[in-house]
Amino acid sequence: MEQLTNKEEEVMQALWKLEKAFVKEIVAILPNENHYNTISTIVRNLEEKGYVSYTAYGKTHQYYPIISKEEYTKRFMNLAMKRYFNNNYKSMVSFFAKEEKISAKELREILDLIENKK
Repeated sequence: MEQLTNKEEEVMQALWKLEKAFVKEIVAILPNENHYNTISTIVRNLEEKGYVSYTAYGKTHQYYPIISKEEYTKRFMNLAMKRYFNNNYKSMVSFFAKEEKISAKELREILDLIENKK
């Protein structure tokens, strides 16, 4: 499955939130002003990439995601792990710790999660 552009991901976030929607409904909840035709093109691209499908009502289409947000997140994170951290979770956690994006308390909570899974 192809990776999404930032704009495609923004549209997918809207679709995951709405669950199913016509293009005008997607346009209405996007944070920035977007032209209907632009969003319509993006939605069709998402369909071609295998992320959305639709139900036809005459000439209009109601779109819905065919990949869950959780599945996309899993794929995105796996790709990021491979690309940026050489599939090494210790490297990833170290990166966030060095960047001060994660606290010692949060790391302890993660350790608790790991230990309690066993």
